[in-house]
Amino acid sequence: MSAPVRVGFVGLGNIGKPMALRLAAAPGIDLHVHDVASEPVAELVAAGATAPGSVAALAAAVDVVCVMVRDDEQVRAVAAEVPAETVLVIHSTVAPGTPAELAEGRRVLDAPVSGGPMGAADGSLAIMVGGAEDAFAAARPALDVMGAKVVHAGPVGAGTRMKLARNLIHFVAFTAVTEAQRLAEAAGLDLVALGDVVRHTDAITGGPGAIMYRETTAPIAPDDFWHGVFTHVTALGEKDLGLAIALADELGVDVPLAREALPRLGKGLGLR
Repeated sequence: MSAPVRVGFVGLGNIGKPMALRLAAAPGIDLHVHDVASEPVAELVAAGATAPGSVAALAAAVDVVCVMVRDDEQVRAVAAEVPAETVLVIHSTVAPGTPAELAEGRRVLDAPVSGGPMGAADGSLAIMVGGAEDAFAAARPALDVMGAKVVHAGPVGAGTRMKLARNLIHFVAFTAVTEAQRLAEAAGLDLVALGDVVRHTDAITGGPGAIMYRETTAPIAPDDFWHGVFTHVTALGEKDLGLAIALADELGVDVPLAREALPRLGKGLGLR
């Protein structure tokens, strides 16, 4: 029987605590935790974790330190307490250059997550990892407990870049939703019912991710399979965007994202 993997977890907030609880319940994980708040630490201790009392003491007792704190400054403060040979796994979303900066003389993985508190609680997070193969292998047992989709995106920094690209979709889409809600409200529609329709159909089609299967954003050759698919998508999209903009003009609703999307859709898909 192999020895347990000694894992430290620093930062027991809304996402960090359920991630740590997953580790505490997992066989083969010897978990040590730290947070500035006493309540979540006590909850983790009750779940079977050890609380050494300081980041330095935690880092000295483990092989892998997972960090889910608020910002770059707090990540740097934790990193300063972690020995160079210990794998530091940064789950916080930080500036693109921070992981490489911290990797000077250290074994660092940047491993931001997507899926929120719900995904953290049920272990279904997507974890996007940047860093060396040996560090990734050392942290993999813990990552697999916390996430259902663990992607080694490339060298250190790649996980953060992937998270930022993913969240660009997320928050631009949120902004587009607010635009659509204004249009729907002006048209006298039930916004809750519209939300139900959006969630239902996105679950069927895959939402924005449905177009993300090509390995490049380069123009598509006419004989490429995707040329026909995206030609059809563009035709439908330009028609529907045009109709939505016309309705917005009729109702006096400002829809700047729709106006930007109309001339950019086909080109963005690689058609022209």
